[in-house]
Amino acid sequence: MSDAAHASAAKRSQAERRDASERQLIEATMAVVATRGVDAATFDAIGLAAGYSRGLASQKFGSKRGLIDAVIGYLHRRRESILEIEHVNEMPAMDAIAHFSDRLLRELSGDYGGRAYLMLLAASVADASSMRESFAVSSNRVRDWLESVIRRGQADKTIRPDIDPRASALMIGSMVLGIGMQWLVDPTTDLEPIRKSTMAAVRQSLSLKDGQSR
Repeated sequence: MSDAAHASAAKRSQAERRDASERQLIEATMAVVATRGVDAATFDAIGLAAGYSRGLASQKFGSKRGLIDAVIGYLHRRRESILEIEHVNEMPAMDAIAHFSDRLLRELSGDYGGRAYLMLLAASVADASSMRESFAVSSNRVRDWLESVIRRGQADKTIRPDIDPRASALMIGSMVLGIGMQWLVDPTTDLEPIRKSTMAAVRQSLSLKDGQSR
């Protein structure tokens, strides 16, 4: 292997290690928050949970805001990757919305990501902290995706033409978020019947009414 090839491989290796350590720190953050609470998520605790030195989390993210932004970005990238793998954007609009909403609800009982997200959101609102801005951007990102799918459904005449796409997108996102908060308050809540009712309500609110032409 040439010197240039060795240098290129070394750079890739360094980048891979850097990406791996960042991912592990983010996953450790979600685990600490979900199991021990937001206040327990200090840089020292996160570094130790990830198996790194105490100061690495601080070096990587700089501040609590930087860490929260990294967690939110990680969760969005992971969700978008899953939606791509599952070909959600190729589904009929109504099915895509139902699938997306259903996945958000199922995440609550899955790994630590959904639970940690809601706990961090609740803490940012309760403390009136600047981190609310990060969650507002995150919420808008979900709303924009839902709105685009609703508009697609209106264009192909599978979703009611008389609804406001943005308002409907916000309604769906808020409904799912509210269910998540209820589960956070009482983790014994059985999400399955709520999930089914939510999906039925979403379909009913968006479906064409009698007399509305396809």
